[in-house]
Amino acid sequence: MAVTVSLVALFGLVLFFLLRSKTLGYGSAFIAVMFGFYLASTGASGPVTELTAAVVTALGKI
Repeated sequence: MAVTVSLVALFGLVLFFLLRSKTLGYGSAFIAVMFGFYLASTGASGPVTELTAAVVTALGKI
């Protein structure tokens, strides 16, 4: 739960700055999609959450 809340805040903040600077591209689209998945509890949020947890776990072992 704490990781999800932090990621929503992080993706929201990054998306805010990307939209303000009008920097549009594949990175912006990825951030917007990830923010949407975490913000809304859709059927796709489960796999995205598992993927993110796996990445966070892998980065923690480095």
